[in-house]
Amino acid sequence: MVAQLGTAEDNVEAAGMEPVRGRSLWSDARQRFFANKAATGGLVVLVLVVLFALFGQTVAQWSNEEIDWSLLGNIPQAGGPSIANGHYFGVDETGRDLYARVVQGSRISLMVGIVGALISVVVGTLWGAVAGYVGGKTDTVMMRIVDLMMSIPYMFVLILLLVVFERSLVMLFIGIGLISWLDMARIVRGQTLSLKNKEFVEAAIATGVRTPTIIFRHIVPNLLGVVIVYATLLVPSMIIFESFISFLGLGVQEPSTSWGALINMGASNLRNETPWMLGFPLAVFVISLFAFFFVGDGLRDALDPKDR
Repeated sequence: MVAQLGTAEDNVEAAGMEPVRGRSLWSDARQRFFANKAATGGLVVLVLVVLFALFGQTVAQWSNEEIDWSLLGNIPQAGGPSIANGHYFGVDETGRDLYARVVQGSRISLMVGIVGALISVVVGTLWGAVAGYVGGKTDTVMMRIVDLMMSIPYMFVLILLLVVFERSLVMLFIGIGLISWLDMARIVRGQTLSLKNKEFVEAAIATGVRTPTIIFRHIVPNLLGVVIVYATLLVPSMIIFESFISFLGLGVQEPSTSWGALINMGASNLRNETPWMLGFPLAVFVISLFAFFFVGDGLRDALDPKDR
Protein backbone atom coordinates (compact mmCIF):
# COMPACT_ATOMS: atom_id res chain seq x y z
CA MET A 1 0.00 0.00 0.00
CA VAL A 2 1.34 3.35 -1.01
CA ALA A 3 0.47 6.22 1.33
CA GLN A 4 -0.61 9.44 -0.26
CA LEU A 5 1.61 12.38 0.48
CA GLY A 6 -0.11 15.73 0.95
CA THR A 7 1.22 19.22 1.20
CA ALA A 8 2.99 20.49 4.29
CA GLU A 9 -0.12 22.39 5.40
CA ASP A 10 -2.30 19.25 4.96
CA ASN A 11 0.12 17.19 7.06
CA VAL A 12 0.16 19.85 9.78
CA GLU A 13 -3.63 20.07 9.85
CA ALA A 14 -3.88 16.25 9.94
CA ALA A 15 -1.65 16.25 12.99
CA GLY A 16 -4.06 18.62 14.74
CA MET A 17 -1.74 21.61 14.64
CA GLU A 18 -2.30 25.03 13.10
CA PRO A 19 0.01 25.94 10.20
CA VAL A 20 2.67 28.49 10.98
CA ARG A 21 2.21 31.61 8.90
CA GLY A 22 5.14 33.87 8.16
CA ARG A 23 5.07 37.56 9.00
CA SER A 24 6.35 40.32 6.80
CA LEU A 25 8.82 42.96 7.94
CA TRP A 26 6.14 45.65 8.21
CA SER A 27 3.58 43.49 10.01
CA ASP A 28 6.24 42.46 12.53
CA ALA A 29 7.26 46.10 12.99
CA ARG A 30 3.61 47.10 13.46
CA GLN A 31 3.14 44.53 16.21
CA ARG A 32 6.33 45.61 17.93
CA PHE A 33 5.32 49.27 17.72
CA PHE A 34 1.87 48.78 19.25
CA ALA A 35 3.39 46.61 21.98
CA ASN A 36 5.33 49.70 23.06
CA LYS A 37 2.95 51.53 25.41
CA ALA A 38 4.86 54.82 25.32
CA ALA A 39 4.90 54.85 21.51
CA THR A 40 1.21 53.95 21.30
CA GLY A 41 0.32 56.65 23.81
CA GLY A 42 2.42 59.16 21.85
CA LEU A 43 0.61 58.22 18.64
CA VAL A 44 -2.78 58.74 20.30
CA VAL A 45 -1.69 62.14 21.60
CA LEU A 46 -0.40 63.13 18.15
CA VAL A 47 -3.72 62.18 16.56
CA LEU A 48 -5.54 64.30 19.16
CA VAL A 49 -3.22 67.26 18.55
CA VAL A 50 -3.74 67.03 14.78
CA LEU A 51 -7.53 66.82 15.26
CA PHE A 52 -7.31 69.83 17.59
CA ALA A 53 -5.40 71.79 14.95
CA LEU A 54 -7.75 70.81 12.12
CA PHE A 55 -11.15 70.96 13.82
CA GLY A 56 -10.58 72.86 17.06
CA GLN A 57 -11.96 76.06 15.57
CA THR A 58 -15.38 74.44 15.09
CA VAL A 59 -16.06 74.52 18.86
CA ALA A 60 -14.57 78.00 19.40
CA GLN A 61 -17.03 80.79 20.11
CA TRP A 62 -14.58 83.49 19.03
CA SER A 63 -12.38 83.83 15.95
CA ASN A 64 -8.62 84.16 16.27
CA GLU A 65 -8.72 87.87 15.30
CA GLU A 66 -11.87 88.92 17.12
CA ILE A 67 -11.34 91.22 20.13
CA ASP A 68 -13.49 91.02 23.25
CA TRP A 69 -13.76 94.73 23.96
CA SER A 70 -15.54 94.12 27.27
CA LEU A 71 -12.35 92.64 28.77
CA LEU A 72 -9.88 95.29 27.63
CA GLY A 73 -8.45 97.18 30.58
CA ASN A 74 -9.34 94.38 32.99
CA ILE A 75 -7.59 91.35 31.46
CA PRO A 76 -5.60 90.23 34.56
CA GLN A 77 -8.80 90.03 36.62
CA ALA A 78 -11.45 88.99 34.07
CA GLY A 79 -9.52 87.62 31.11
CA GLY A 80 -8.72 84.18 32.48
CA PRO A 81 -10.13 80.86 31.24
CA SER A 82 -13.93 80.81 31.37
CA ILE A 83 -16.54 78.64 29.69
CA ALA A 84 -19.27 81.18 30.44
CA ASN A 85 -17.89 83.87 28.12
CA GLY A 86 -16.51 81.36 25.59
CA HIS A 87 -12.82 81.96 26.31
CA TYR A 88 -11.75 78.38 27.13
CA PHE A 89 -8.06 79.34 27.46
CA GLY A 90 -8.68 82.97 28.40
CA VAL A 91 -7.65 85.92 26.23
CA ASP A 92 -4.30 87.30 25.16
CA GLU A 93 -2.89 90.75 25.88
CA THR A 94 -5.04 92.39 23.20
CA GLY A 95 -8.30 90.69 24.20
CA ARG A 96 -8.30 88.00 21.48
CA ASP A 97 -9.46 84.48 22.30
CA LEU A 98 -6.42 82.44 23.28
CA TYR A 99 -8.06 79.10 22.45
CA ALA A 100 -8.60 80.16 18.82
CA ARG A 101 -5.05 81.52 18.72
CA VAL A 102 -3.61 78.23 20.00
CA VAL A 103 -5.58 76.34 17.33
CA GLN A 104 -4.15 78.65 14.67
CA GLY A 105 -0.65 78.36 16.13
CA SER A 106 -0.92 74.57 16.16
CA ARG A 107 -1.74 74.52 12.46
CA ILE A 108 1.21 76.70 11.52
CA SER A 109 3.75 74.99 13.80
CA LEU A 110 2.73 71.50 12.67
CA MET A 111 2.80 72.63 9.04
CA VAL A 112 6.32 74.03 9.47
CA GLY A 113 7.49 70.79 11.10
CA ILE A 114 5.90 68.51 8.51
CA VAL A 115 6.99 70.59 5.49
CA GLY A 116 10.53 70.83 6.85
CA ALA A 117 10.63 67.07 7.39
CA LEU A 118 9.29 66.40 3.88
CA ILE A 119 11.94 68.64 2.33
CA SER A 120 14.61 66.85 4.32
CA VAL A 121 13.29 63.40 3.37
CA VAL A 122 12.94 64.06 -0.36
CA VAL A 123 16.12 66.06 -0.97
CA GLY A 124 18.30 64.28 1.58
CA THR A 125 17.26 60.78 0.51
CA LEU A 126 17.86 61.44 -3.19
CA TRP A 127 21.16 63.25 -2.57
CA GLY A 128 22.53 60.61 -0.21
CA ALA A 129 21.36 57.65 -2.31
CA VAL A 130 22.95 59.02 -5.49
CA ALA A 131 26.21 59.92 -3.74
CA GLY A 132 26.47 56.57 -1.98
CA TYR A 133 25.58 54.39 -4.95
CA VAL A 134 27.51 56.18 -7.72
CA GLY A 135 30.59 56.71 -5.53
CA GLY A 136 33.94 57.92 -6.84
CA LYS A 137 34.37 61.59 -7.69
CA THR A 138 30.62 62.15 -7.72
CA ASP A 139 30.39 61.00 -4.11
CA THR A 140 33.37 63.15 -3.13
CA VAL A 141 32.00 66.33 -4.70
CA MET A 142 28.46 65.84 -3.41
CA MET A 143 29.53 65.12 0.17
CA ARG A 144 32.03 67.99 0.22
CA ILE A 145 29.14 70.27 -0.68
CA VAL A 146 27.22 68.84 2.27
CA ASP A 147 30.23 69.35 4.58
CA LEU A 148 30.61 72.94 3.40
CA MET A 149 26.96 73.75 4.04
CA MET A 150 27.04 72.05 7.45
CA SER A 151 29.98 74.22 8.48
CA ILE A 152 27.73 77.29 8.26
CA PRO A 153 25.70 77.86 11.49
CA TYR A 154 22.11 76.90 10.72
CA MET A 155 20.48 79.50 12.97
CA PHE A 156 22.71 82.24 11.61
CA VAL A 157 21.62 81.48 8.03
CA LEU A 158 17.94 81.33 8.97
CA ILE A 159 18.03 84.57 10.96
CA LEU A 160 20.00 86.31 8.21
CA LEU A 161 17.44 85.30 5.57
CA LEU A 162 14.55 86.52 7.70
CA VAL A 163 16.28 89.83 8.47
CA VAL A 164 17.46 90.61 4.94
CA PHE A 165 14.35 89.40 3.13
CA GLU A 166 10.67 89.48 3.99
CA ARG A 167 9.66 87.91 7.31
CA SER A 168 7.05 85.51 6.02
CA LEU A 169 6.06 81.88 6.28
CA VAL A 170 7.38 81.25 2.76
CA MET A 171 10.82 82.61 3.65
CA LEU A 172 10.77 80.47 6.80
CA PHE A 173 10.13 77.38 4.67
CA ILE A 174 12.96 78.36 2.31
CA GLY A 175 15.39 78.85 5.19
CA ILE A 176 14.47 75.52 6.77
CA GLY A 177 14.61 73.70 3.43
CA LEU A 178 18.11 74.96 2.61
CA ILE A 179 19.75 73.25 5.56
CA SER A 180 17.39 70.61 7.00
CA TRP A 181 18.27 67.88 4.47
CA LEU A 182 22.03 67.76 5.18
CA ASP A 183 21.92 65.28 8.08
CA MET A 184 19.48 63.09 6.17
CA ALA A 185 21.85 63.00 3.19
CA ARG A 186 24.74 61.78 5.35
CA ILE A 187 22.61 59.09 7.00
CA VAL A 188 21.18 57.85 3.69
CA ARG A 189 24.64 57.78 2.08
CA GLY A 190 25.97 55.56 4.86
CA GLN A 191 23.04 53.16 4.52
CA THR A 192 23.41 53.12 0.72
CA LEU A 193 27.08 52.14 0.98
CA SER A 194 26.03 49.05 2.94
CA LEU A 195 23.30 48.16 0.41
CA LYS A 196 25.10 48.69 -2.91
CA ASN A 197 27.06 45.42 -2.59
CA LYS A 198 24.06 43.26 -1.67
CA GLU A 199 23.09 40.33 -3.88
CA PHE A 200 19.85 41.85 -5.18
CA VAL A 201 21.72 44.96 -6.37
CA GLU A 202 24.42 42.86 -8.07
CA ALA A 203 21.70 40.80 -9.74
CA ALA A 204 20.05 43.97 -11.06
CA ILE A 205 23.36 45.20 -12.42
CA ALA A 206 24.02 41.83 -14.08
CA THR A 207 20.66 41.93 -15.85
CA GLY A 208 21.40 45.38 -17.29
CA VAL A 209 19.15 47.53 -15.10
CA ARG A 210 20.04 51.21 -15.37
CA THR A 211 21.51 53.12 -12.45
CA PRO A 212 18.49 55.46 -11.86
CA THR A 213 16.18 52.45 -11.82
CA ILE A 214 18.37 50.63 -9.30
CA ILE A 215 18.43 53.67 -7.02
CA PHE A 216 14.67 54.30 -7.11
CA ARG A 217 13.47 50.69 -7.22
CA HIS A 218 16.02 48.82 -5.11
CA ILE A 219 18.04 51.24 -2.94
CA VAL A 220 15.43 53.80 -1.81
CA PRO A 221 12.70 51.25 -0.82
CA ASN A 222 15.21 49.48 1.43
CA LEU A 223 15.96 52.79 3.15
CA LEU A 224 12.35 53.49 4.14
CA GLY A 225 12.77 52.21 7.69
CA VAL A 226 15.65 54.57 8.48
CA VAL A 227 14.02 57.46 6.62
CA ILE A 228 10.69 57.12 8.46
CA VAL A 229 12.36 56.98 11.87
CA TYR A 230 14.55 59.99 11.17
CA ALA A 231 11.63 61.96 9.73
CA THR A 232 9.52 61.46 12.88
CA LEU A 233 12.43 62.69 14.99
CA LEU A 234 13.04 65.60 12.59
CA VAL A 235 9.52 67.05 12.83
CA PRO A 236 9.89 68.16 16.48
CA SER A 237 13.32 69.62 15.67
CA MET A 238 11.77 71.74 12.92
CA ILE A 239 9.02 72.85 15.32
CA ILE A 240 11.63 73.82 17.92
CA PHE A 241 13.59 75.84 15.33
CA GLU A 242 10.45 77.66 14.22
CA SER A 243 9.35 78.30 17.80
CA PHE A 244 12.76 79.69 18.69
CA ILE A 245 12.74 82.01 15.67
CA SER A 246 9.19 83.16 16.47
CA PHE A 247 10.18 83.61 20.12
CA LEU A 248 12.84 86.06 18.91
CA GLY A 249 10.20 87.90 16.90
CA LEU A 250 11.65 86.93 13.51
CA GLY A 251 9.29 84.12 12.57
CA VAL A 252 5.54 84.14 12.01
CA GLN A 253 4.16 87.68 11.96
CA GLU A 254 0.78 89.04 12.98
CA PRO A 255 -2.05 88.34 12.43
CA SER A 256 -0.74 84.77 12.08
CA THR A 257 0.79 83.07 15.07
CA SER A 258 2.58 79.90 16.15
CA TRP A 259 3.47 78.11 19.36
CA GLY A 260 6.72 80.06 19.64
CA ALA A 261 5.01 83.43 19.13
CA LEU A 262 2.33 82.56 21.69
CA ILE A 263 4.94 81.42 24.22
CA ASN A 264 6.86 84.65 23.66
CA MET A 265 3.70 86.67 24.26
CA GLY A 266 2.86 84.69 27.39
CA ALA A 267 6.37 84.99 28.81
CA SER A 268 6.35 88.77 28.33
CA ASN A 269 3.06 89.03 30.27
CA LEU A 270 3.98 86.88 33.27
CA ARG A 271 4.50 89.98 35.42
CA ASN A 272 0.90 91.02 34.70
CA GLU A 273 -0.38 87.96 36.61
CA THR A 274 -1.74 86.24 33.49
CA PRO A 275 -0.19 82.72 33.70
CA TRP A 276 -2.74 81.24 31.29
CA MET A 277 -1.17 83.17 28.41
CA LEU A 278 2.00 81.11 28.82
CA GLY A 279 0.58 77.93 30.33
CA PHE A 280 -1.79 76.75 27.59
CA PRO A 281 0.48 77.31 24.53
CA LEU A 282 3.45 75.88 26.42
CA ALA A 283 1.47 72.80 27.49
CA VAL A 284 0.34 72.03 23.93
CA PHE A 285 3.89 72.62 22.67
CA VAL A 286 5.56 70.33 25.23
CA ILE A 287 2.95 67.58 24.96
CA SER A 288 3.28 67.52 21.16
CA LEU A 289 7.08 67.37 21.28
CA PHE A 290 7.07 64.48 23.76
CA ALA A 291 4.52 62.63 21.61
CA PHE A 292 6.71 63.02 18.52
CA PHE A 293 9.78 61.78 20.37
CA PHE A 294 7.92 58.76 21.83
CA VAL A 295 6.59 57.82 18.39
CA GLY A 296 10.06 58.24 16.86
CA ASP A 297 11.67 56.06 19.54
CA GLY A 298 8.95 53.45 19.08
CA LEU A 299 9.48 53.34 15.32
CA ARG A 300 13.23 53.08 15.80
CA ASP A 301 12.83 50.09 18.12
CA ALA A 302 10.21 48.45 15.89
CA LEU A 303 12.27 48.78 12.71
CA ASP A 304 15.65 47.95 14.22
CA PRO A 305 16.74 44.65 12.63
CA LYS A 306 18.97 43.85 15.60
CA ASP A 307 15.92 43.58 17.89
CA ARG A 308 13.88 41.26 15.67
